[in-house]
Amino acid sequence: MPTLLRRFGLLFAVAASLLAFIALPAPSAQAAEVLLSQGRTATASSTEGVFGARNAVDGDPGTRWSSAFADPQWIQIDLGARADISRIALTWEAAYATSFRIEVSDDAQAWTVLHQTATGVGGAQSLPVSGAGRYVRMYGTQRATGYGYSLWEFQVYGTGGSGGDTSRLLSYGRTGAASSSQTDQNCWECTPARAFDRDPASRWATSSTTGWTDPGWISVDLGATAQIDKVVLQWDPAYAKSFQIQVSPNGADWTPIYSTTSGTGFKQTLNVSGTGRYVRMYGTERATPYGYSLWEFQVYGTGGDPLPAPPLPSDPANPPRLVWSDEFDGAAGGKPDPSKWRADPGTGPNNELEYYTDHRNAALDGSGHLVMEARKEVTAGSSCPRDPLSGSTTCQYTSARMNTGATFQFTYGRVEARIKVPKGNGLWPAFWMMGADFLTGRPWPYNGEVDIMEVLGKDVKTSYSTVHAPAYNGGGGIGAPYTLPGNADFSDDFHTWAADWNSKGITYSLDGRTVFSLDKDQVERTRGPWIFDHPHYMILNLAVGGDWPAPPDAGTPFPSRMLVDYVRIFR
Repeated sequence: MPTLLRRFGLLFAVAASLLAFIALPAPSAQAAEVLLSQGRTATASSTEGVFGARNAVDGDPGTRWSSAFADPQWIQIDLGARADISRIALTWEAAYATSFRIEVSDDAQAWTVLHQTATGVGGAQSLPVSGAGRYVRMYGTQRATGYGYSLWEFQVYGTGGSGGDTSRLLSYGRTGAASSSQTDQNCWECTPARAFDRDPASRWATSSTTGWTDPGWISVDLGATAQIDKVVLQWDPAYAKSFQIQVSPNGADWTPIYSTTSGTGFKQTLNVSGTGRYVRMYGTERATPYGYSLWEFQVYGTGGDPLPAPPLPSDPANPPRLVWSDEFDGAAGGKPDPSKWRADPGTGPNNELEYYTDHRNAALDGSGHLVMEARKEVTAGSSCPRDPLSGSTTCQYTSARMNTGATFQFTYGRVEARIKVPKGNGLWPAFWMMGADFLTGRPWPYNGEVDIMEVLGKDVKTSYSTVHAPAYNGGGGIGAPYTLPGNADFSDDFHTWAADWNSKGITYSLDGRTVFSLDKDQVERTRGPWIFDHPHYMILNLAVGGDWPAPPDAGTPFPSRMLVDYVRIFR
């Protein structure tokens, strides 16, 4: 009841504030001054009910932010980049600030005051200021009423920043709908939401029991009316040959803004122009006997009610700096540093024959090297193959595998190791990375695998670098073989393998010489989604046998050793 009485009792004050907002004077600063804050990410010290911070930057004078009933409280806006601030426009609800500050910051930690008052009067305020920063906040220290702080609009004007009027991703996390959805062993929970999660390793697909027919569609509710200028589709192989992009104000009446009868699949970036709250891909002819499936359906433009997407990782510094290394210095017989490496015991995948021990097969040699040793010795393990005669589960070989999953994960950088590989049929040394979500249960290959070095002991004149993802994995992974100058033998000496990994792709090198490059944009346009822009961890192992190298034979030397001189990460 008190809240209800408050709202009716303040009706005239609210109306006056709204009228003042409509009559707010035009910017009086330099001609280049623009509205920077609309649609940007806003956060607050607290929120009263449904009156969230983003309501103050949505350009709608009928929605508002409201805080808890306490002092102090604040609301801040991330402009997306550093900007020169020339004016702040505040449109207060009746619950206004008597004392408040306007502050600016480059990091949302250290704040500089641009405006301060102890005699605030509420209503619509246009405050000339001068300062620069990425973040701007209103910091209230004394309320004018017994309630909280409440703003219909918090507008920041100036130059620079990323601007609220620039095109941005509108579809992230918004509610989706579809003609049907698939949930079976081939595509588990492939619901519409998967196309709007900005996760290129999850997808929507039409139902395998009811949806492999024409037409098929998927739509997204942007939360409010938006001006659409771009749509990005990342297709699964089940793509549309003929389809439309449509918009609607109500989810029922649709208007085409793009149409084709020659869809190409893979990644399509469509420049469009249309207005609506709902956007739909409406497929009328499938390119395969299967249904329609999208890894990503991204809508860009202005307006809507966008949810802030997680920030994308930043590229390494130029030049990058060393952030992690292991030089394997220590006394002979010492074990790998447990603060950096953890053993990964058990059997390997790919029908490998070894059992990886708990560091029994890995030790320092006292000369600055890690020795990973494969031995011919019988070891029992629950994951070893069952002997058909005795019924026992044994492995005929032991070896070493270790990783940094529990100690060090990273996104982007230069990953480098100096390694000497062994020679012999059935041996399979490797230095590689796995997506960190593998450790929390996401199955391979949806987490992404980056192989930096693989050499088969039966052909030690060839090395391989490869990536694996849902659309390209196993024998279909994207990679290349390469050799040493003069067709030299990799097992004769140490060699340095490296991968330079950033937001544009991965470049592999051997002893400082580029051997293979992957361009993210090209992969998305020709092979499928790029799923490597998230944390990974490193793995070193020496496998024995498996589908690719085949088993050892009588000529394979045991023990066989893989020597690692160092591993270094630069960011």
